[in-house]
Parts: sequence; C-alpha cells; structure tokens
Amino acid sequence: MRSVRPPRTRRLPLSGVLRVNRPSEIWFKPALSVVVATAPPNLTLLALDRLDLAMYAMAGSLCALYAHHRPYAARALTLARVVLGMVAGLAVALVTASLTTNAVVLVTVGALLAAAQKVLCDASRIGPPANVIFTFVTSAALFVPQSPAQVPGHLAVAAVAGAWAWLVCMAPGLPRPYGPERRATAQALNAVASHVEAPERPGSHTAAATAVHTAWQTLLTAGPRTEPRRALAALLVRADVALAAPTEADPDRLRALARSPLAAAHRRRAAPAPAADARLDAEYGGPARRPPLWSALGPLAPLAVRTALGCALAGYASLALGVGRPYWALVTAASLYQANLTLTWSRGVQRVVGNLAGVPAFAALVPLAHLGPAALVLCCLALAFGAEALISRNYWLGSVCVTPMALLVTEFVRFTHPGELITDRLSDTLVGALVGFLTAVVVTNRRAGDRVAHSVAVVERAHAHTLRTAADPAATPGALRAARRDLAAALVELRAASDTASGEWWQRALPSERVTHVEQAGHRTLAATVRQHGFQAAEGARA
Repeated sequence: MRSVRPPRTRRLPLSGVLRVNRPSEIWFKPALSVVVATAPPNLTLLALDRLDLAMYAMAGSLCALYAHHRPYAARALTLARVVLGMVAGLAVALVTASLTTNAVVLVTVGALLAAAQKVLCDASRIGPPANVIFTFVTSAALFVPQSPAQVPGHLAVAAVAGAWAWLVCMAPGLPRPYGPERRATAQALNAVASHVEAPERPGSHTAAATAVHTAWQTLLTAGPRTEPRRALAALLVRADVALAAPTEADPDRLRALARSPLAAAHRRRAAPAPAADARLDAEYGGPARRPPLWSALGPLAPLAVRTALGCALAGYASLALGVGRPYWALVTAASLYQANLTLTWSRGVQRVVGNLAGVPAFAALVPLAHLGPAALVLCCLALAFGAEALISRNYWLGSVCVTPMALLVTEFVRFTHPGELITDRLSDTLVGALVGFLTAVVVTNRRAGDRVAHSVAVVERAHAHTLRTAADPAATPGALRAARRDLAAALVELRAASDTASGEWWQRALPSERVTHVEQAGHRTLAATVRQHGFQAAEGARA
C-alpha cells in the first residue's frame, strides 16, 4: 500500500483546548472517595497534634483516586499495586532525602522517579490520574528534611492510609457488586445506539466498537460467571449484533436497555433459551490476551527520556532562578507528557491556565485556612473534592482546585508567608511548562510510527486467524470467540497507535492507506462472524 506522507510539522491547536466538557458519569465516586480516604487520617493526626505527618498520610490517601472504572475483582488487585507502588516510590524519596540535601541530586532522583512512574503507569494502563499523583508525592518528599530513623515511621503512616484508601474504594462493592460491569454495558449500548442513528458520522463505528470491546473486557475480568454477569453478557451480544447490522437495530430500544441494563437483562433471561446459554458460554470466556508488561516498555522509551530529561531540566532551571521549591517545576513538567506532542501541548496550556487561576483562589483561601489547623484540614478536603469533581470536565478546571490544595499542604508543617508561596508557584509553573514542552519538541518519538507498523501486522495476523477459525467446521465456539476477542483488541490497539502517531512531531511517513484498509477489513470480519453466529443468541435472549 502506498504511504501518504504527513506534514513534517504540525499546527498546535488552541481552539477547544479549554472547552468545558460533560462531566464523567461517575465523577462523584473519586471525589467522595478521596475525601473519605483523606479525612480520618488527617483528623486523627489533628487530634494527636501531628499534622507534620499529614503529607505521608496523604500519599496513601491519594491512592483512592484510582481504578474506579474497574470491576471489583480487578480493582482489588490494581489498588493493591497502586498502594505498593506509592509506598515504594515514597521509600526511595525519603531514603534519598535522609542521605543528602544536595538540591541537584534531589532533582535528578526526582526526574528519574518521574520517568519510571510514567513508563510503568502507561505500560500497565492504570488510567487517570496515572503517574502525576505518584510524582507529586515523591517529588515533594525529596525536599522534606529526613533522618534515616524517621523513614520507617513515615512509610508506616503512608501504608496505613493506603490500606484505608483500599477499603474505601472497595466498600461500594458490598451494596452494588455489579456497578462497573453495569456501567460499561450501558456505555456500550449507548455508543452502539449512536452509531445506529448516524453510521456515516466519522469515527462512529470505531467509538462503538471500542466501547463494546471495553465492556467485554470489563465483564470478563469481573470475576465468577454469576447470573447477573451472564445477563449483562446477553446484552453485550445484542450490542455486537447491532454493531454488525446497524440497519436492522433499533437505537431507542438500545438506549432503553442502557438505562437499566441489569433489570432489562433479568427480564429477558426470565426464561433463558438453551441456544442463548450455549452462545453465552462460548462468548463468556476470558479477556483478550495482552502481551506481558515488559514487552510494552520498549515503545515507551522515548517518553521515558522525555520525562526524565524534561523534569530534570525544569528542576535545574528552577534552582538556577533561585526558586525555593524546584519540585513544583519538576511536577509541572511531568504532568505535561501525554501520548504525543499535540496532546502534550494541550495539557501544557491547560496546566498553565489552571495554575494561574488557582493562585488567586489560594490567596482568597489563606485567611480562612490560617484560622487554625482544623480549618486548614477542612479547606484541603473541600479542595480535594472540588478537584475531582471538576477535572473530568477539563484538566484546567481541576487544576484551579489542585493548585491551592498543593500550596496549603505545605502549611501542615508551619504557616508561611502567602506571597512567597505564590511567587514560587507562578515561577515554577511557567518554568516547568516551558522547559517541559521544549524538551518534548527536542526528544522526538520516532517509535510511534514503528508501533503503527507493528499494530498493522498484529491485526493482519489476527484477521487471518479469525477467518481460518470461522471457516473451520471443526473449530469450537470457544476458539472463534478467542479469535474474535484478539482481533477486536488488535483493532483497538491499532486505532490508538495511529491516533498517537498522527499527533507526534517530526514523524516519518505513516502507512495511512494500509491502516484504513486493515481496519475496514477487520471490522467487516468481526461483523460477519457476529452475523453468522450472533443472531441465534440474540433471538434466544429475547425469549
């Protein structure tokens, strides 16, 4: 296939970067979780007159921001890894701080930690807020005076707070054990309904296919095949069928099912048909196979170099300017780095605007926070809630609350002059954003194009395997299900790789025609296999 060479350089967007979007469907869950996870540890420290330990407790409490979209079985393991990763990063930072006070060494260690956290979070696809929280905690801890004897106690405070955060995030599973699977199924049904209504809309099919694939992955990692999960699987088969034959689907009916998927699924399965159950047993297997974690690290090497170099240079520049808290510049740089340069630019604009707006908010809150330790704790709790409530609408809105919260956290040890904090924050924001973005321009991600070529090859292999399996009369339903799952996962990965490469700077020629061809062929094959094997299950599920 002939490759179409994109422009060597790309225009960096301004329109839409600050647009306020609809909030996340579950915005209140991380917002409430972080408050519930943070309040008891901080109030306990307040009662003990040990708010100097609040920063370590916050390290564990902030783990409550993660994994809210994952089913509870997967969430338990993910959150445990988050807590262990947070404590491990904090341990490195505290031990380093106890051994040296050399600011250049501390910035260097912070930059290396930021790069490691960036790569591990991206490779494991841990999701928002990804590496930023880890880097925020460890970078700040590097500049807190320590003695080696204090380190175990500080780590214990973080671990206890992290264990509490784990319990807070798992607690909703008691009254609503199927919440994540239900929401993922509803989102898939709504996405397919939108595609059915306007199949010609650009990106409509890709968005619907991705939502269905995500819902299957959520369901298949949720745990035992209980009756409610099998009922949700029946609805996902319906979504698969509607995606394969949009002209024969009813979008209003799909949206009606999405409004209360578990209730609708239970009504449909009141008298389950053997054919439907057989189909669901075949469909309800395991999730698509993912490559091991180590294999994902290689393509992320340019991002690791960007992060390490950008964070280090931002910290060094802050030191050269005489700013008292160079870790803020380091964290600003770390927060910019997204999948490609275009997204990095957008995040940089959002970060600067949010921080500039957050500084006056801090100035307005300082008189209230300085009324006493209790007022300081309550202000931080309110800001934590506000940050999570707003950040899904746009990153800059969340930063308006994050900025005063980060400034107030420094007040837990002792109250300082607000003017000094404001000056340092403004300086570090501008330095970190400028140096971090320039580093991203210089350190190009040439591997983004290689990832596209690799993803195309993976799709072609999965496509050929699916065709062979579908044509094999001796193939089991489980074999076809596994082949379809792998093909769907490969198509999702290809689209992500192509989108990433298209927004990268100084990229080599991309095989755009070949990408389009293999995507269309792959989706046609998925549709054909669903039409061939799915209508019987869909009809059975209606019984």
